[in-house]
Amino acid sequence: MSIATRTGDQGLTGMMYNRRVSKCHPRVEAFGCVDELNACLGLARAANPGRSIVDHLAAIQKLLITVMGELATAVEDLPRYVLDGYPLTTPELTAHLDGLVAEIERDLEPFKGWAMPGDNPASAALDLARTVCRRAERRVCALHEEKQLRNQEIIVFLNRLSDVLWLMARWVEARASVPPDVRCDSIQQG
Repeated sequence: MSIATRTGDQGLTGMMYNRRVSKCHPRVEAFGCVDELNACLGLARAANPGRSIVDHLAAIQKLLITVMGELATAVEDLPRYVLDGYPLTTPELTAHLDGLVAEIERDLEPFKGWAMPGDNPASAALDLARTVCRRAERRVCALHEEKQLRNQEIIVFLNRLSDVLWLMARWVEARASVPPDVRCDSIQQG
């Protein structure tokens, strides 16, 4: 079977349970932004921000698959989605991110002023991912305002993830300013 199925040639795309909707449907915008975020995290990993950051980003990318699946399911199909054994975005996923925030903040000097993205390729990729995460959060908030989001934890998760990405970018910048013989990857691998 070819990747070019031609099923989207009329401007429709598929969601879970064979639902077809417009490619500009707000739900498609939301899970599309999360998909774009996942690609940005891949770019950030490829920029080699340090072993522990790479490992954390890979773990976060796996969590985003849960978020995308849930967003790609119409509200009326969520009971079936859960019954079929698909995971939902839970406070435990957000708690994992809260742990990363605390861990990175312990290792950083207090930040003053405004961050200027672009100090190095890895931190710039993390800042790009952060801005895409914020856009995904806005798209999910729009679903919530339209009563098309049952699980508000997705908003909390994306909000916390943008904090994590901002901190990771600052951490990478701080490590880049330290001479190589003094540098260490002190954020623990998760």
